[in-house]
Amino acid sequence: MADNKRAIIVGIFVLLALIILIAGIFTLGGQQKRFIDTISVRSVFDDVAGLKAGNNVWFSGVKIGTIKSIQLYGDSQVEVIMNIEESAQQYIRKDAVARISSESFIGNKNIIIESGSPQSPPVEDGDRITGVNPLNTDDLMETLQQNNKNLVAITGDFKQLSTKLVNGEGTVGALLTDTMMAENFRTIVANLQRMSQNTMRASNDLNRFTSQLNTPGSLASELLTDTTVFNQLQASMAQLREASTSAAVLTQNLQQASTNLNDKNSALGVLLTDPEFARNLQNTMQNLETSTQKFDQNMEALQSNFLLRGFFKKQAKEQEKLKQQPADTTKL
Repeated sequence: MADNKRAIIVGIFVLLALIILIAGIFTLGGQQKRFIDTISVRSVFDDVAGLKAGNNVWFSGVKIGTIKSIQLYGDSQVEVIMNIEESAQQYIRKDAVARISSESFIGNKNIIIESGSPQSPPVEDGDRITGVNPLNTDDLMETLQQNNKNLVAITGDFKQLSTKLVNGEGTVGALLTDTMMAENFRTIVANLQRMSQNTMRASNDLNRFTSQLNTPGSLASELLTDTTVFNQLQASMAQLREASTSAAVLTQNLQQASTNLNDKNSALGVLLTDPEFARNLQNTMQNLETSTQKFDQNMEALQSNFLLRGFFKKQAKEQEKLKQQPADTTKL
């Protein structure tokens, strides 16, 4: 009885162990998609960046398969064979792209499949889709290191710049520390504000002026739109041009006449500029005046002469008759 009891207990433990083993196998097989109908899809990469068999295959955030195997291909490439669920086959096109990614910055690698264009047919068992090489971590770290060096250099330059600003060096430092320059800067800003205000007023005035130009009936509007006024203005300008031309000719003639007046070889030039001729002319006029006076005296003397007295009386009577004739005609 004791041996039978011990055998039953051992059998129960063995049965429980088998049940746990079978449950574990089914659980692991379910996670690895071992008991689901799949198709095989291939992709070639230059570098798989630590990808291993058994890693997951994702499509639109959903796990659709696992990595079946990884093997060398060609000279230096790597071929990855993936087991994809048949239920996801209709969503993956022949022009789909396989991209190696990672679950985190240092996590396990996996493959993400991008579906492709709707016009392309679905993939079939054994098809090969395009593989996109992953980002090289070493290159990324080298780039980050170079960026860190650049950041350190920028920080040093900024520190040096801030030190100069605090010490009042340079134009900006002087603006921050020199009160006189700061006051001048405020004055410049105030002048710029006044200039902007003046510019705004000028713009408003210009807007008002243009609005007046567009006002019908105004002189400016007629000058801009009325062809008759424009033709009259053009004719006036032509007449003004002719008048200016005539004035220029007249000015030239007056200039030439003034030149002739100043010329000692001309008669008027001699009259105006030769003092000796002027004195002679003055003497001549004085002599003529003297001669005229003497002639008057001689005529008076002749009138007093008894021989010519009758002749002068006769002329006086005739002149009286001539004076009376117009008066008689008016009476008639």
